[in-house]
Amino acid sequence: MKILIAEDDVISRRLLETTLTKWGYKVVVTCDGTAAWEVLQSADAPPLAILDWMMPGTDGIEVCRKVRRAATPTPPYLILLTAKGRREDIVAGLRSGANDYVTKPFNREELRARVQVGMRIVELQHSLADRVKALEEALARVKQLQGLLPICSYCKKIRDDRNYWQQVESYISEHSEAQFSHSICPECYEGRVKPELDQLRRLQGPT
Repeated sequence: MKILIAEDDVISRRLLETTLTKWGYKVVVTCDGTAAWEVLQSADAPPLAILDWMMPGTDGIEVCRKVRRAATPTPPYLILLTAKGRREDIVAGLRSGANDYVTKPFNREELRARVQVGMRIVELQHSLADRVKALEEALARVKQLQGLLPICSYCKKIRDDRNYWQQVESYISEHSEAQFSHSICPECYEGRVKPELDQLRRLQGPT
């Protein structure tokens, strides 16, 4: 899985890249917030980003705000990297849209734990997005049975989108998961089936 690094300090950037690569992640490296924002807007944007708070131009806080304003279906998990350890600074970073933070100089095991948490959240987001998509597709199939259906007044066949007339049960079976168990309603029995049976008995004569 890919991770974006946005860090203007050469040594910190190199240390992060080496550490994450050693852990098996694919790393995309940028040296400022402007470049990081461009990467996060791309179609194959990394699902997790480690952003330095203090960078020239667009800083990590502003990148977090831009990402949250974009409101994508599966937003990236943002970890803010900062030398600021005061409680009010941490609160400000989280309010800007960061999911987590790591203080400088970072501890490798702490960073690893926080990245792993982020990856679990990302996987859950993607799983949820897949389920939502499947639900939307199922709802779309159900909606195919809504609207105006051309139906013959005599034989009760339905005309589909290909101008082909089908039996009602055939049409519904193709457009839903409904199954049929055929029977005869009382009205049809009295009006159609019973007269046919009576006529058949008369033709057969007394037994």
